[in-house]
This record gives sequence, C-alpha cells and structure tokens, in this order.
Amino acid sequence: MAALDRLLPLVHGELRRLAGRHMRHERVGHTLQASALVNEAYLRLIEVKQVPWQNRVHFFAMASRLMRRILVDAARAKGYQKRDGGLKVSLDEAVAVADTPSQNFVALDDALNALEAIDPRKCQVVEMRFFAGMSLEETAEALHLSVGTIKRDWRLAKAWLARELDDSPRDNP
Repeated sequence: MAALDRLLPLVHGELRRLAGRHMRHERVGHTLQASALVNEAYLRLIEVKQVPWQNRVHFFAMASRLMRRILVDAARAKGYQKRDGGLKVSLDEAVAVADTPSQNFVALDDALNALEAIDPRKCQVVEMRFFAGMSLEETAEALHLSVGTIKRDWRLAKAWLARELDDSPRDNP
C-alpha cells in the first residue's frame, strides 16, 4: 500500500488523461466527473491486494479496466436495461463518436463480458486499445505477444463485437 501511495502522485496526470478518455464515451451531463473517476479507481486499486504489477502498462491497463467497471456500474445503477432495450451500436461507431450515451456503453460492456467468456485475450486487447488508448506496440508489450498477434486479435474482436451488438433484440417476430 505504501508503494501505491508513493506511485499515485507520479501517475495522477496519466490517470486523469485515462479518465478523460473514458468520460468522452459517456453522455453529456454525466454526474460522475473525471476527478471522481480517478479517485474511485484509486480506492479500488488500494483494495486490490498483492497484485504483482508487471510494469507501467500493466498498471494503467488495470486502472482503465477499473474505470470501465465504475462507469458501467453507475450506468446500471441508473436503471438502464441490459442491451439498451434494443438500441444498437457498433464498436466502430463507439470509437468514432465521442459522446456515446451510457446505455450504449452498457451494451458494449455486456458484449465485452460475452467476449471475455469466449476469448479473454481478445477482451484484454479491446480494453487496452479502446478504453486505455494503448498503441498496438504497448498492448503487445503488456500481453507479451507480437504486434501481428495483437493486430489480428483487435480485428477479430471488433468484428465479433460488431456482430454481437447487431444481434440485439428486435421488435420483429
């Protein structure tokens, strides 16, 4: 815990940038601010005991995952239905649109959870690339894989998520 306390002032700016990246995917007027997201992530990082931090990239990947979890929990607490009641969003749209509503974020989280059950590594690649904003090289370093493998995983994960998000319930019988 003392090491984490010493680390926070050194990484606070990067955590704020990461929180800002996450908040861009939230609806305008979201009650949670980037600074509160950083603080909540820090509190959850403190609760994680005995994590053998591999390197800087691993730390930020975990922080990003916690921030995603915090935002999804907040959206679910607001009463959003699973799968957004049929509203569809593709991963490419989510990447391209900075103010994606929280309900779309929940649908994306549901799809990521389904992907994680099938292929945890591809889910990690999406988290690192989309949520943490890591480059292909940084993601490859964090996962101890080649850049080519990360490119393939990223391409396949985006295609799988696009199909998953497109399979949301429809009004047609």
